[in-house]
Amino acid sequence: MSRFSVLIGAIILALLSAAGLSVSPWFFLPLGLFGSLALLGIHDLVQTRHSILRNYPILGHMRFLFEGIRPEIRQYLIESDQDEEPFSREERSLVYQRAKGVEDKRPFGTRARVYDSGYEWLTHSVAPITIEDTDFRVTVGGPDCKQPYSLSLYNISAMSFGALSANAILALSKGARRGGFAHDTGEGGISRYHREGGADLIWEIGSGYFGCRTAQGRFDPARFADQAADDQVKMIELKLSQGAKPGHGGMLPAAKITPEIAEARGIPMGVDCVSPAAHPEFSTPVGLMEFIARLRELSGGKPVGFKLCIGHRREFMCIVKAMLKTGITPDFIVVDGKEGGTGAAPVEFADRMGMPLTEGLTFAHNTLRGAGLRDRISLGASGKLITAFEIARALAIGADWANSARGFMFAIGCIQAQACHTNRCPVGVTTQDPTRVRALVVPDKAERVYRFHRNTMRALGELSGAAGLPHPRHFQPHHLLMRENDRDMVTGQEAYPYLPEGFLLREEDVGFGYLERWWRARAESFAPPEARYGT
Repeated sequence: MSRFSVLIGAIILALLSAAGLSVSPWFFLPLGLFGSLALLGIHDLVQTRHSILRNYPILGHMRFLFEGIRPEIRQYLIESDQDEEPFSREERSLVYQRAKGVEDKRPFGTRARVYDSGYEWLTHSVAPITIEDTDFRVTVGGPDCKQPYSLSLYNISAMSFGALSANAILALSKGARRGGFAHDTGEGGISRYHREGGADLIWEIGSGYFGCRTAQGRFDPARFADQAADDQVKMIELKLSQGAKPGHGGMLPAAKITPEIAEARGIPMGVDCVSPAAHPEFSTPVGLMEFIARLRELSGGKPVGFKLCIGHRREFMCIVKAMLKTGITPDFIVVDGKEGGTGAAPVEFADRMGMPLTEGLTFAHNTLRGAGLRDRISLGASGKLITAFEIARALAIGADWANSARGFMFAIGCIQAQACHTNRCPVGVTTQDPTRVRALVVPDKAERVYRFHRNTMRALGELSGAAGLPHPRHFQPHHLLMRENDRDMVTGQEAYPYLPEGFLLREEDVGFGYLERWWRARAESFAPPEARYGT
């Protein structure tokens, strides 16, 4: 009976308090307290939903209390500086320091376990150089592009208005404008807050065609041309998939659609908004290339590309074969690693679907090299890239620039509460609750966005200079070393080699399964030629 002792005690104390009313009216206070506990315990006994409450009335609620605050207890009291959940305290602190413009140096040496398997480092030069101008840029635009864009090496990755609050979008856009780097709109369309902030925009278009859709959810060329003509729009990015939930569509319930969200997306109020998993405007690799050419023409020749998380590698080769067959190439491709973030994703998708950035970027880079197309197409990389080392590493293994979403979220105050999908973000970043949004003060956070980018680029310049390189894009795989086990190390050139230019066209077998997949890839269809093959 000990498990009912708290309930019995509450009942006894409630009865004693009731009896005490004859002595003093102040006994109303303990009566209210213990009476409420007794009623709660009786309810726990008769309810049928929670077994633990039936067996441990009143006391069982402690379990739910501790479950509710477990993430906070772990984050603030238990986890070490290196534990990644999904970003370590050390990484978050670095972003906060750079965003605030405070000291980001460290005393007493590294905390990294440099002899553990998987540890990576960059090689440096005995003749380092000093780089004064750290406004590093890459020109994006292939031979068919009429309005190439000078893009920063580090930009804000795709986050939609609706997933982020109005103040968050405004702070990001204002910070990006001041820093001269680009802000990806996410697939939710161009909102009034993107426009008010004034940043250079990468307009992401997903399968819902928000901002350029018909009433039936199909692509509207006239609306697209009108939006794309805006000088603020510098690049157009067609989203095929994203790292956190590749191959998964989505639905925005009618209850969550505000007038401002409806305005940005071009959707009606009071109706569920569906984003299909696949694009309805094309179904083949050739169709994809033709759609990209159409977008480029309608936009007046602005850079047009696509973003994807690599899945079936053969399918990416199908797209590359379609480029060769049609003569149409995108101006850029953004490879999103499966470690990328999102407001909400099924656990199995977030954990087990899609290719991590390192492997996806390496494969895309080498496939384009093998097809002789790498010099026509710029490659972006996204997926947990928040430090200068991570950016340098992505550049070394094939990227031309890097994007970050959660890094810039940290810059505007995200504390990794991981409540993005609840509308109860404690700092006003991922909520539409106006009482919570007001906590995010735009002028202060916009300045932090600017400083985070500026200080990260300065750190990237210091890494490049230490390696004796005049520009971060000169990093190559051989500048990267990694430990395989306690005693052995390999170079990036061994682990992630640049394969020979044109090897696929020559049908040269360089290993790693490239040629076999190339033979099975078709420009006319994503379907595998044999049922037993799926990759």
